[in-house]
Amino acid sequence: MKRFLFAALLATITFATAAIAAYPKINLANGYELVPDWPKKPAEFNWYVVTGVAVDKQDRVWVFHTGNPAVQVYDAESGDFLFAWGTGIFKNPHFLRIDPDGNIWCADYGRHMVRKFTEKGELLLTLGTPDVPGRDETHLNMPTDMAIAPNGDVFVTDGYGNNRIVHYDKHGKFIKSWGQLGVGAGDLSQPHAIAMDTKGLLYVCERNNCRIQVFDQSGKSLAQWRNLINPWGIVILPNDEIVVSGSTPARWTQRGNLGNPPHDQIVMHFDATGRALEQWSFPLCADGNWKPGMTAWAHGTAVDSKGNLYLSDVADEDKTHRIQKFRRLLGDQ
Repeated sequence: MKRFLFAALLATITFATAAIAAYPKINLANGYELVPDWPKKPAEFNWYVVTGVAVDKQDRVWVFHTGNPAVQVYDAESGDFLFAWGTGIFKNPHFLRIDPDGNIWCADYGRHMVRKFTEKGELLLTLGTPDVPGRDETHLNMPTDMAIAPNGDVFVTDGYGNNRIVHYDKHGKFIKSWGQLGVGAGDLSQPHAIAMDTKGLLYVCERNNCRIQVFDQSGKSLAQWRNLINPWGIVILPNDEIVVSGSTPARWTQRGNLGNPPHDQIVMHFDATGRALEQWSFPLCADGNWKPGMTAWAHGTAVDSKGNLYLSDVADEDKTHRIQKFRRLLGDQ
């Protein structure tokens, strides 16, 4: 009897092994793989809380962080360091954006302002009153991000303090604001990031509402993308598809922010209607034992002309703050 059972078990294992070996090992899923030893950061630079990353038309990668120099620029392909600026002028950097003319926009929630610079760091424009929080035409309260229209208008997520969107013209003149703390259509709760598509629609990542809300430029809420991702960073591709980093949806705990710290790390790809096209997860470093390819509270999010992904980390518990490049992998069929 034992011999019969053993023979049956062996036959089952053999059959299962043969079945597995027969699987077509074809990668149908799109994904990403780490590009090791990217970028070539100068040895004298120390990164801390790397909040922002953006890619310009020349495929140069702009990195924004709390240390000095705050703004650093690297070649997307080689990872070579190109130049840097911004020492001593930021308090709490957040997101960095590049407008159609190549100017650099930086949100500094510690100083309650958004500033526009040339690519070499010459100050061109300031939104908000430096170091003075408020909620009116001339004051912001811990702004987080900005989207710049082709005509130069700017839409700021006045996110950590005021839970509103503020609209300025290209000269920095206040046009209007909208939004209040809440959960309904048009309400906002920690609008953390914002981006604009080629049609002029605004996509706002609300971390505390665990949704992406779509607005027109008048402030009308057009759609809510819910139950998909707790969004942290966002970038819109030239074809108006949308890449969002964050974590899978969470429910409230005793912490002051929803999904913070994140329990996992994902990147999602949407079309302009909110239809999910793909999802990819990254190992979360939750204990300080970071290994290349892990992320620790992925925050800054950018995509280069080849579809490669750039993610930056901000976790206080993990002192190895960094920017990582992930090569885009397409399915074989």
